[in-house]
Amino acid sequence: MSTTTSHTPPESEGQSDGTAPGAGVRPARLIQNEATTEIPVHLLFRDGPDPVRMPLGPAVVGRRQDTGERPRPGRPVPVRRRPLPQTDPELAERPARVLPGAAGLLAGACGLTGALVTTWWAGLLPPPPAGRAFGLPAYPGHGLGLAHWAAYAGSGLLGAAGFGGLARGRTGRAWVLGLFGRYRGTVRRTGLLWVNPLLPRRRVDVRLRHWRSEAMPAVDPDGMALRVVVLVVWRVRDTARALLGIDDHETYLRECVEAALARVPVESAGGARGGTTAAGDALTRLVAEETAPVGVEVFSVQPVRVEYAPEVAAAVHRRRIAALDARQRASMLGSVVDSVEDTVTRLTTRGLVELDDYDRKVLVRDLTVAFCSGRGEPV
Repeated sequence: MSTTTSHTPPESEGQSDGTAPGAGVRPARLIQNEATTEIPVHLLFRDGPDPVRMPLGPAVVGRRQDTGERPRPGRPVPVRRRPLPQTDPELAERPARVLPGAAGLLAGACGLTGALVTTWWAGLLPPPPAGRAFGLPAYPGHGLGLAHWAAYAGSGLLGAAGFGGLARGRTGRAWVLGLFGRYRGTVRRTGLLWVNPLLPRRRVDVRLRHWRSEAMPAVDPDGMALRVVVLVVWRVRDTARALLGIDDHETYLRECVEAALARVPVESAGGARGGTTAAGDALTRLVAEETAPVGVEVFSVQPVRVEYAPEVAAAVHRRRIAALDARQRASMLGSVVDSVEDTVTRLTTRGLVELDDYDRKVLVRDLTVAFCSGRGEPV
């Protein structure tokens, strides 16, 4: 598409550029020495006869580097972090309602007593002297009726609820209770307790635990493949989120450790002493941030064994052997040269021999061969 409309700048601008008014006038410079100026962008896009002029604000143009000009400070670019996993905000651990174990024992005893009394009331106790063992006098009943069956049902339910709800709370263990898919609370108390027998229980270990992983893939700062075994110290802090917020909190912890190893480089066995410690601190921080929203508290993630992957272990071993051999040869050669130099200097200084250039070269060669042979190294 061709454009027939032209733009003629004012004469003052043409003269300031050093161009005569009659000659071909260059367009005015849009960006001058100021750091902020207005750029008429609508002049660059004129597809129609009547372009739409859009009001533009000042555009900030940064200065070039290495020109002695200081750029205008701008807003810092925020660092985007990966969003942490989120669970149901209403899902948080809270204590469940339980009773002491004495209440369950009392209810069970009442149920048994009610059943015994109902049997006596119906006249079903064995005749004396066996009936006197219960401490009840003989009563000639008329058999089981509707009232007797109702009394039996009530006594049985009371006894089953009393004895069926008894539970023993242990130190370091907890129960997560639920009813019809709804979280009802967590029991962390110890001793003999009575818990509603209608509530399903899920036992969870809340002690401080450690997990030694299998060899996981990792890399060193140079990108070399490694196999790392880590020791993780952790515990369940929020039982509701750990058991109900995710499918399996132990599997989730294992996958978080593996993902952190893929992001944090680990120093190899021959690296710096503080490399493994720094990597452990970084791993601990990353895994703790990932597992905190799901109720798992991580205290330490430390590499306990770092070794090269099988596909690169042989090559790294050969490289280390070659480097060690090169250092030994360099040390041996330096000692041989020092010994030869000291020997020749002493011979010439004390006047024992008179050597010209040829004789000096021959003596140096013979001494070098002798010293190297004495050290067991080939010449």
